[in-house]
Amino acid sequence: MSPARPCTRLRAAVASSMGLSDGPVGSARSGRLLRPPSPAPAAPGARLLRLPGSGAGPAASPERAGWTEALRAAVAELRAGAVVAVPTDTLYGLACSASCSEALGAVYRLKGRSETKPLAVCLGRVADVYRYCQVRVPEELLKELLPGPVTLVMERSVELNKDLNPFTPLVGIRIPDHAFMRELAQMFGGPLALTSANPSSQASSLKVETAGAFGLDSCAVWSTSGWGSYLGSNPLICVAQ
Repeated sequence: MSPARPCTRLRAAVASSMGLSDGPVGSARSGRLLRPPSPAPAAPGARLLRLPGSGAGPAASPERAGWTEALRAAVAELRAGAVVAVPTDTLYGLACSASCSEALGAVYRLKGRSETKPLAVCLGRVADVYRYCQVRVPEELLKELLPGPVTLVMERSVELNKDLNPFTPLVGIRIPDHAFMRELAQMFGGPLALTSANPSSQASSLKVETAGAFGLDSCAVWSTSGWGSYLGSNPLICVAQ
C-alpha cells in the first residue's frame, strides 16, 4: 500500500480557509452528510488564473507562458494539500491529491458531500490506468474511450490511498478530453481525486468569474444554483478557460 502524502506545507492554511480542523481523515466512513462552512473572506493568496487562448488546448507561443504558469501554480497547491478548482471537458471540477487524506476530507466538507459517495480519479495517460486499476478489458477499448467525457469503473489496485473511497474495492477513472487537465495530471505525477464544483446534489458549475466581494484576487465558480461567491472563498487556486 502506498503511504498517503504528508501534505504538510499548506495544510493549516487550507484547513483554516475552509473552516476545517487540521487533522487526519480516517478510513472509516459513517455516511454523514458533511455541511459546507459558512461563506468567509477569501484565503490570503487565492488566485484566479485564466488559461490563454481557448483554454481547452495548449496555447501557442507567446501565450504558452500563461498556460505553463497555471500548470505550475496548480501543481504546487495540489502537492501542498490544497483543493483546486479546474476546468474539464464537461463541467468545472474540484481536484486534490488522491494520496493526501486531509485534502480528500476537505473536498467532502467543501461540497457538503456524503462520505459514502465516492470520488473519481483523474489520470493523465491511458498507461497510468494499469498502475492504479486491475484492468480486465482490451487496451484498444481503453484507448477508444479515453481521453473522453466518460468515467470507467474498475477494480482498484493497492497503489491508491486507502482513505480514497475505503468503502468500495472499485474506483471511477477519468482522463478528461481537455489538454490542461491531462497535462496537470502528468505534471503532478500521481492520481488526482476529481469531483464536480458544486454543492452536493445541486446544479453543476458552468463558468468562472472574479468575486469582487471576496477580494481582488479571489475567484468564484458560478452555477445556476447561485453558489458562486461561496466557492470563491475556499480554493487557493481556480483555473478558468
